[in-house]
This record gives sequence, C-alpha cells and structure tokens, in this order.
Amino acid sequence: MTVHSTIPFNCALPVGQEAQYLQEALLSGTSAGDGPFTRRCHDLLSGALGVPRVLLTTSCTHALEMCALLLDLQPGDEVIVPSFTFVSTVNAFVLRGVRPVFADIRPDTLNLDEARLPALRTPKTKAVVPVHYAGVGCEMDAIMALAREQGIAVVEDNAHGLFGRYRGRWLGAFGALATQSFHATKNFSCGEGGALLINDASLIERAEILREKGTDRSKFFRGQVDKYTWVDMGSSYLPSDLLAAVLLAQLEARETIQARRRAIWETYAGNLCGWAASCGARLPIVPEHCEQSYHMFYLLMPSLEVRQAFIAHLRARGVTAVFHYQPLHLSPMGRQFGGRQGDCPVTESVSDRLVRLPLYNTMDEAAVSRVVAAVTEFAG
Repeated sequence: MTVHSTIPFNCALPVGQEAQYLQEALLSGTSAGDGPFTRRCHDLLSGALGVPRVLLTTSCTHALEMCALLLDLQPGDEVIVPSFTFVSTVNAFVLRGVRPVFADIRPDTLNLDEARLPALRTPKTKAVVPVHYAGVGCEMDAIMALAREQGIAVVEDNAHGLFGRYRGRWLGAFGALATQSFHATKNFSCGEGGALLINDASLIERAEILREKGTDRSKFFRGQVDKYTWVDMGSSYLPSDLLAAVLLAQLEARETIQARRRAIWETYAGNLCGWAASCGARLPIVPEHCEQSYHMFYLLMPSLEVRQAFIAHLRARGVTAVFHYQPLHLSPMGRQFGGRQGDCPVTESVSDRLVRLPLYNTMDEAAVSRVVAAVTEFAG
C-alpha cells in the first residue's frame, strides 16, 4: 500500500475456499436455491448457534419480511422498532400494513432502550424488534421478560451480531425469530444474502413453505409428499447455491475473520482512548456481560459540525470514514406514522455525531496505523 492510496471504509475480499467452492457449485449443475452448499450453510449455522432451524435468504430484508408473514401480522397491528436502524427493519412490517412505533436508544450501547418499552406498548402491539447495534447485545433479559408478560413476539435483527453473545448466549437465539445479513459490509459476506433463524419450532414448517413461493416443495424433496402444490402465501426467498458456496467459505473461516476484526478493534480502542478524552469524543461502550461481534468501530463526536470536519480531515489523509443511520421517525415516511422532532432525543443526537472508522478483516497493520495516525492528528 502506497502512502497516497485511499483506505476504504470496507473491502470484502475472499479469505479461504471461496473460488474453489464457487467453481464446484458452477460445475455441479445444481446452482439454484437449496443446493448442497446452502444445506451445508444451514447445518453449520444451526449447529454453531444451537438454533433449531436456519434458512438462507436472499437478504436480511427478505428474512425480516418472512418474520412479518410468519407472525401473521395484519393491517393495524403495531411493532416496536428502534428509530436508529436501517430502513429494512421497519419496511418488512410496513409492507404488511403494520404501524411502526419508534423507540429511542440507550445512550451507552446505542441499542433499543428497554426501559421505554412499557410506555410504548398498546393493545395493538404484536412484536418488538431489538437491533443488536454494532454487534453488541441488547438487554435481552428485560426485553424477553416484558414480551413473555405481554404476549408479544420478539424478532431479533442481528444483522451486525453473528457470533456475538449476551450473557454467554448467542445473539439470535433469544427471540422466536432472528435475522442475519451477509451483505458485503458484514463480517461474513457473499455480496448479498441473509438468513432466518427460527427458535420457535412451531414456525419451521410454515417458514419453509413461505420461502418456497407458498408451496410444500421442501416436503416433496424430503420424500414426505408425492408432489408439491400451492398451500399458503409466499415468495421466492432462496439465494442461489453459488452465493451459498461463497458464504460457506467465509463461515468456515469465521475464527480467523473474527480474530482479525477483534485485533483491529482493540488497536483502535487502545490507541484512541487518550485522544478521544482530549477532544471530547467517545469510544464504543461494550458492557461486561456482552461479547461483541467486532462488526464496527465508531466514534461519537461532540457535534455535527465537528463530525463533518473530522470526516473531511480523514478524507484529506486518504482515510474513508462514514456516518450511519438517520432517525427513521424524522424521515418523510416516519413522519407519516406520527414521528416528531424530540420523540427520540438520543437517536437524534447520536445520528448527528457518530462516525465509523474503516474495519475489515483483510485490513493490514499499515492501514490500521495510518487510520490511527490520521485520527490522532485531528484536534477538534
């Protein structure tokens, strides 16, 4: 890497057997969905996480849409979601006519603030969707206790958190349903992809049907029926086995990938704490009972103006840093659902001040050192 090269925010590169597996899939003649590599991904994830059933999907968005279908949500129902999240978390439910109820986030972990849930619940509330921001677990004990007490379903949006833990338990293993992302920006990527994690075994059979265009095709291939037919609503949520081949190689290299991401994250944390204190910036907070997935390293700057100046400062030094979510409750669509300025004050403040540093598993030491040097040259 030359001095003048730009360090990207993210760079998704092969780490193991991607090319070999992809060639095998291409030459197998079985490149459609639910082929051999898809099944191997299902088995690996189910076994590693202790989840009864895992189904790969074309995206985390589609996995969330399947959740809305599986919960049989109807127009007029309500789902509590954090305002500080990607739009897919909300769209999946809005598509079913569901009204999103926006919750604020905790000022420490930037996760859904569980203390706000009782006040947001109404008789129309059917589900709550905790998003494990940056791969740090939400306070699932409190969330699950409220859900059980009120008869509310929990759907974990675990797009950031694969192989993270909360109090020793895998993220994605708490709610009736959970979703994963394998987008190019995630720890494990096949370009575009996702997965549905099913912890409520009573939902498995219908999930297979919904994912197969509303047919019982999965039963047919297992020899449970003589022919398959249309039995329910559904869509085509199966990724190609070509994508699964790439993903399998990434998942098999998970220990190497996670170790590298952890090393980068800890280098940032160790070298930037003094600078942050002097500049009024804040590093990520990870509670002791959470084992993060090392998905992201962010800084909270003192103000929007300082954040923008900081991003420009890094860009001038060949380092690409980016901001993150904008408050959904203040978006044009969010306002249609009643969102107003001041509804989620922590979200509104954080979204203006947060900046993410480059972090990808093929990032070398020289690049990490350049980022640290560029950051610490900023005086605010």
